[in-house]
Amino acid sequence: MTSHGYSGGRLNLPFVGISTFGKAPYVADWDQIDADVAVMGAPFDFGTQWRSGARFGPRAVREASTLFSFGHAGAYDHEDDATYLDGSVRMVDIGDADIIHTKTEESHANIQFGVEKMLHAGALPVTIGGDHSVNIPCINAFENDCEKNGPIHVVQIDAHLDFVDERHGVTAGHGNPMRRAIEKPYVSGMTQLGIRNVSSTAKEGYEDARARGSDILSVRQVRELGTDGVLARIPEGARYYVTIDIDAFCPSIASGTGTPSHGGFQYYDVLEIIQGLAKRGDVVGIDLVEVAPNYDPTESTQILAAQVLLNFIGFIFHELGKKG
Repeated sequence: MTSHGYSGGRLNLPFVGISTFGKAPYVADWDQIDADVAVMGAPFDFGTQWRSGARFGPRAVREASTLFSFGHAGAYDHEDDATYLDGSVRMVDIGDADIIHTKTEESHANIQFGVEKMLHAGALPVTIGGDHSVNIPCINAFENDCEKNGPIHVVQIDAHLDFVDERHGVTAGHGNPMRRAIEKPYVSGMTQLGIRNVSSTAKEGYEDARARGSDILSVRQVRELGTDGVLARIPEGARYYVTIDIDAFCPSIASGTGTPSHGGFQYYDVLEIIQGLAKRGDVVGIDLVEVAPNYDPTESTQILAAQVLLNFIGFIFHELGKKG
């Protein structure tokens, strides 16, 4: 019988204590990270083109994550007959990268530094944005890791292509990250899922993305193919970096974002894909971005974000446990 720990110590209900992600231990010294997975906030939203507010995303997602963080014996899923995130998975929260207001380059450098520290410690880096421009320093941080361990395939789950090269000198806004990523020699390819309707990228951007090896699927195309059909298009056995924009989801369940786009994914559309990725290859990095909590008084958006991340982390380490 699994020991739940309810008979001793504190009950530690979700609304009690400090809101680290998943109520994981807080590590202030980034040279002392000793964990399987490390979570960092990147509260930067100067790259937005319309509604700001994603700077409050990391704090809101952490708060929401406490709902799923009783922390006694992991989370048992009766459909999978599996217990996720039990005591064998060591998770820490390293706080936030320092953000310097109006200074994109310096703020991005601080985010990159944090991801590099997590990678150096051998932890799976999970970054909570912030707008989607924070993906740029996250991908930049993988240069040395990829020299040692091989390239990464980027899987983007998003409403928008984010493949703009440059507009009025802006090359590091939230419309640019996938273009910056594909330019890296250590990014072997890209799968972009959920792209739909009026996008931030013009037709030539789509043509450029496909010419550079990107596979672009809308929500309707993903549903027509089904989870297995989508996964079959993603290289098997690769190292995956997964970037999730919360606006990939329909605003009916995720209104708290700066650029909502109707016709998005529902929860299980995405859950089944990320669970399949955990089985299909090696997930080496994650970011989840664009949660702007002030636009959702129900707080459902940040709860969705926390639930997706905790499930994804659980899937990854469950599969690793089965392999070794």
